[in-house]
Amino acid sequence: MEFEHKPVLLNETIDNLHVKPEGTYVDGTLGGGGHAYEVAKRLSPQGRFIGIDQDADAIRAAGQKLAEFGNVTLIRSNYCSIREELMGNNVTGVDGIVLDLGVSSYQLDTPQRGFSYMSDAPLDMRMDQRNDLTAGDIINGYSEAELYRVIRDYGEDRFAKNIAKHIVAARAVKKIETTYELVDVIRSAIPMKIQKTMGHPAKQTFQAIRIELNRELDVLEGTLDTMIDLLNPGGRICIITFHSLEDRIVKNAFRRNENPCTCPPGLPVCVCGKVSRGKVVTRKPIIPDEKEMDENPRSKSAKLRVFEKA
Repeated sequence: MEFEHKPVLLNETIDNLHVKPEGTYVDGTLGGGGHAYEVAKRLSPQGRFIGIDQDADAIRAAGQKLAEFGNVTLIRSNYCSIREELMGNNVTGVDGIVLDLGVSSYQLDTPQRGFSYMSDAPLDMRMDQRNDLTAGDIINGYSEAELYRVIRDYGEDRFAKNIAKHIVAARAVKKIETTYELVDVIRSAIPMKIQKTMGHPAKQTFQAIRIELNRELDVLEGTLDTMIDLLNPGGRICIITFHSLEDRIVKNAFRRNENPCTCPPGLPVCVCGKVSRGKVVTRKPIIPDEKEMDENPRSKSAKLRVFEKA
């Protein structure tokens, strides 16, 4: 199928990026190139755009969408390697970075990728299909304690312990190989009266397994300071998150970079020597308006936060 992913908070992101025609900009989660196209078309021939994505389908689709621009470089990689990838392309500083986190519409709507609990497919969920480990390996290989930790921490599911217990019991009889098989196990672990009052019972567990498999939160938390470091003075980083775990990491990192002082509150003068690296532009996150949420229901949980380098 064609790579379709409607960019969320598009105008708000581009407005806050403050694109300079001769600047250098990076999209670390390129996807289908929706945000990238709006940045690239604002650049002069002296400007430069670099798109990074670990999904081969995304790189292929974005390459077609951005083919009209001669100053675009596309790299198949994880954005955790952003410094190395930029250095490899003779870039030492950039004027803006965009991250649109989470899973793309294309990945959800392509059954064989195994991201969706709405279609039956092998348990895959790999954002980078070069990786050997799959969601099926986690479901069938992790201990009950490890599964409980993942579902509790990354899915924030109150039935995490029971879901982990049911997964281990089910796989002892037969290996869990497909998304629907996993959904059935999850349903069996949640009381029916509760299921009637909630959304899809598998949503949080699927999110948790996907985050664990692709190391999404580890990568985000481990790369934010690096990305801020790569910004030129006045450069901005715009990050769109889709759940509270991501948003909390971004909010805390932005605040820490704005006010890194570790001195005890009572000291009259700062002695730690840590200097602010910039300012948080968005004291409260920007969220989609009613029109966007109506047109694109997947945008409902989106939050945009912006940081500007000093």
